[in-house]
Amino acid sequence: MLERALGLHDRVALRPEPFGALAYHYGTRRLIFLKHPDVVRVVSALDHHATVRDTLESCGIAEHRWPAFCSALTSLVESEMLHERVLTS
Repeated sequence: MLERALGLHDRVALRPEPFGALAYHYGTRRLIFLKHPDVVRVVSALDHHATVRDTLESCGIAEHRWPAFCSALTSLVESEMLHERVLTS
């Protein structure tokens, strides 16, 4: 997961909330609660970094928390909120 290039799906909107954010997919009409501001920050930054690892480092997420973030990001990929990006050289 750490070496994957992920991004927010084009049909997903994030709405900030006091607890984190709501992620709504306009295609599947699925609504997901992102329950921590750090998760919102990472998800919002994915498109700006080459890999998940780079994103976590850039967002200042402590390395001992990375497994939990990888699990959350995997769930978001499975629910089609995030998608794999193709890196161009």
